[in-house]
Amino acid sequence: MTGILYFSSTGNSLYISSRLQKKIGGKIIYIPTYQGDGSEFDQIFIVTPIYSFGMPCHVFDLLPRLDTEKEITIIQNYGGMSGGADYYIYNYALQNGLNIKSVYTVKMPENFTVTFTVPKFYLKSVLKGADKYIDKVIAKIISGERSIPQKKRTKEATYIKNKSNWHLIGERFSVNDNCVKCGKCISVCPVNNISMVDNEIEFANRCVACLGCYHRCPNKAIVYMNKTKKDRYVNPNIDESLIGKNID
Repeated sequence: MTGILYFSSTGNSLYISSRLQKKIGGKIIYIPTYQGDGSEFDQIFIVTPIYSFGMPCHVFDLLPRLDTEKEITIIQNYGGMSGGADYYIYNYALQNGLNIKSVYTVKMPENFTVTFTVPKFYLKSVLKGADKYIDKVIAKIISGERSIPQKKRTKEATYIKNKSNWHLIGERFSVNDNCVKCGKCISVCPVNNISMVDNEIEFANRCVACLGCYHRCPNKAIVYMNKTKKDRYVNPNIDESLIGKNID
């Protein structure tokens, strides 16, 4: 069986995973809830966003524990710049002895929008063109074509620095009067960083900067550094309730 391991907070990686599953089959697995080493699979695909020219914490922690005998293909997606993240994750996989076959990158709509606004027309344009690039990657995978990133200068130092400070982002979130205490933010957080204390939403300091709570709050009640912004993003081509789930 093929394992498609993904990390997604707003649905971009899940959408790519779903298109891949339709073509090659396999099981889609949400990385934060996966405790295995991949040994149960014939081949492994990892579908992940690019964070700060690197990868989410859950992907960073997953790679060292994967079965070194299994063939691994990685599909990254990014909204702004990739910054050599493909070569960085490839080299990181090699350092951990993994049998890495290919690394692909696909541009998807930007979702790290707590400090800036992406025009809606641009988001729609990127989303409209994404299928062509996703299908091109899948065609290469099916044909057996390898894709090894060329050696390049990466922004590893920036990634390591930002990654070490992500936990602080959680403490910069709060809720405004739109909050109805529905608890959705608590349920979607992959690191249990949000809780209800005395009927109030509280954010701790274990944030991994996925912004799932921010984008998926049904009332847009979560604000960053007390700044109210209306723009939110969830990939419109997936069922939002499936983000964070495993799919056979």
